[in-house]
This record gives sequence, structure tokens and C-alpha cells, in this order.
Amino acid sequence: MTELTLDITPITPADLSQIEKLDERAFGPGRFTRTAYRLREGLPPVTGLSFVARVGTFLVGANIMTAIRCGGAPALLLGPLTVEPAFRSRGIGERLLTRSLDAAREAGHRLVILVGDEPYYSRAGFKRVPMGRLAMPGPVDPARLLYCELAPGAFDGVQGAVTRAT
Repeated sequence: MTELTLDITPITPADLSQIEKLDERAFGPGRFTRTAYRLREGLPPVTGLSFVARVGTFLVGANIMTAIRCGGAPALLLGPLTVEPAFRSRGIGERLLTRSLDAAREAGHRLVILVGDEPYYSRAGFKRVPMGRLAMPGPVDPARLLYCELAPGAFDGVQGAVTRAT
């Protein structure tokens, strides 16, 4: 198989409808009931930290970062990280994830959380949130609530409700 040229660029407003269709193919209609979706509902992606991946003109992946607060501390909510099903297992998700984390670190952000699979995200430095430290505004499997410190000690003392940034 030939190697595909992948372009990763910042999300633009024009990408949002394509990303919505990608999320629908990847996650189905049940995605709207998930707590993380409800938390970021109606909020724009953080400019310069959210990216899309394309092969030619075809959008094959996207990663969105949303501004939130964790017990009063500013943070980012990562996700959805979505890759077109036919393009999975080619490193696209990992490249999008790395690009977003690097951009967030460079912009001075300190903390990122997400709801996802620990074995996948631990490769990028995510760890399981200790039981009872953070409370999402809906049901979340505690084993899937993860955090990543972009600066040493960024999670020290952080606890409480995860809310939308105001």
C-alpha cells in the first residue's frame, strides 16, 4: 500500500459541519447523551489548539479542545478525537493528539482532561483521575476520566466539579 500524505491544520469554522458528520459515522447518535458532549455542547473549539487531518481534500480526523474549569482551575477538555473508521490504526489519532497537546503547552495551558481509554491515552501522558477528585456533570465511568499535566504539578490540589469555562 502506498503511504498517504497527511496534512494537519487548525480547525476553521468551515470544518465544523464535516467534523459533525465524521463524529456521526464514528460514534453514532448516542454520542449526544455522553457527559463530555453535553459539557462542550454549543461551545466553540479553542482556536489554535483544535486540529483536523486531511488526506488530499478528504477530512479523515479531528481533535477538539474546549475550555473548561476543574474545581475552579482553568483546564481544557480534549475530544472528541475522531478518525474516519477506514483510516484508523494509521497513527492519525496519535498525531492529532500530540499536535493539540503541544500547542496547548506552548500557549501556556497547564491541564487537560478527557473521558477515554487509559491504555491509548496513557502513551501521551494521561493518568486516571483519583476517585472523587473531579465530578463531571453527568455519569462517567471513573476509570475513563483522565488528566494530563502540561506543566509539572498542574493537577496538585485540583478537585471539585468540572464545569464550562465562563
